[in-house]
Amino acid sequence: MDIKQSKQGSHGIVSLGGRFDFNAHREFKEAYTALLAESAIQTLEVNLANVDYLDSSALGMLLMLRERAEASSKKISLTSPNPTVIKILDIANFNKLFTIN
Repeated sequence: MDIKQSKQGSHGIVSLGGRFDFNAHREFKEAYTALLAESAIQTLEVNLANVDYLDSSALGMLLMLRERAEASSKKISLTSPNPTVIKILDIANFNKLFTIN
């Protein structure tokens, strides 16, 4: 799994690539925790453009991120998922929990 983080003003971005599964847990958590800790960051985007696979543990990690973002009064969005990832997110009803662009 390839995980990169970046910032654009008050917008934090965690870009993911490859297989998003339990093996990415620690690295994913470290990437978003650093951004959530910054008071200047108001919104957090998880860019899924290069994710070719995600499993139930990845869905759980996204839910954990959502909970922590809400506790920090930050908004979160999932962006650029491919059709396969969109289908998984739809089945899990994540469109009711996240803004998905």
